[in-house]
Amino acid sequence: MLEFLTQNNDMTLKLVVAVVLGMVIGAERILAHKEAGMKTHALVSLGSALFVIISEMIFIKYGVVGDFDPTRIASQIIVGIGFLGAGSIILQGNKLLGLTTAGGLWVTAGIGMAAGFGFFGLATITTVLVLLVLVLMNILERPIRKMFDNTDQSGVKQ
Repeated sequence: MLEFLTQNNDMTLKLVVAVVLGMVIGAERILAHKEAGMKTHALVSLGSALFVIISEMIFIKYGVVGDFDPTRIASQIIVGIGFLGAGSIILQGNKLLGLTTAGGLWVTAGIGMAAGFGFFGLATITTVLVLLVLVLMNILERPIRKMFDNTDQSGVKQ
């Protein structure tokens, strides 16, 4: 196993970066008490990186054969994650829940794709920005939500 990892250190590094960055975003989601946590985000990021690496390997192995386009696999990641994200959105009463989770999974797939292509800086910067959005926006939204929660149009608490 160790020999395989050292012979394939480029792929291993891409997969490890993808899974670690996905776990970091998932950790924030756990702290925010959301359903999709570290495992989900890590798997989305890891899977995205894996599919990008497979796409690159197919291109290297077969070169330009017919109309093969290595970006097709990567583009289908977006479609698959859209399906996963749609499944995380729930309408409960008059509240729509899971939109941030869906968005988080979507961007985590992008982070995995960036790691899979070896764009580690881009993947890391995006992870930091995602965390800033999730953490800072949560802090900034709290006072706004308090103003509008449990009030009717006249401003009277219900």
